Amino acid sequence: MSVHDISGKKVAFLLTDGVEQIELTSPWDAVKQAGGQPVLVSPASGTLQGFNGVDKADTFTVDLDVAKANAADFDALVLPGGVINADYLRVNEDARRFTRNFFEAGKPVAAICHGPWLLIDAGVVKGRDLTSFHTLATDLRNAGANWSDEEVVVDQGLVTSRTPDDLPAFNDKVVEEISEGQHAGQHA
Repeated sequence: MSVHDISGKKVAFLLTDGVEQIELTSPWDAVKQAGGQPVLVSPASGTLQGFNGVDKADTFTVDLDVAKANAADFDALVLPGGVINADYLRVNEDARRFTRNFFEAGKPVAAICHGPWLLIDAGVVKGRDLTSFHTLATDLRNAGANWSDEEVVVDQGLVTSRTPDDLPAFNDKVVEEISEGQHAGQHA
């Protein structure tokens, strides 16, 4: 459990259909428990289909269309995983713009599992230290990232983890980085 208080901090969770449910709900709950306000941002509207691996799970209601979302209105960004979710987001122009704007503003960004795929297409991984689900390692290295197989990697406000097994460490670091606020080393 986090000792950091992020009361008054607004956190965007960017996702779409196919999100790995636990990689949404666990960090979402951690943000809420620390006093933050999570907001579900998506290129889709209505409800989204979560998954537990390859099995359909719960649905989640979209709060804000990513095309209308502005990074200036948020204190941090969380990118849950899920192969379908991440693959769709990485080719969505609004999702790429929204994500890149957090880096340009020096705000904390967290991505788990397949979530870092979007970071490649947003053009923000070159020279950065991070981790992900192991199948993205080559993609991330080819995009200029320094990939390592670790539970959680933090690089100037960028928090990344590999799998749902890493969620306790991921959640703690997400809340910690949000509590610290902007990071001078966080850049696009």
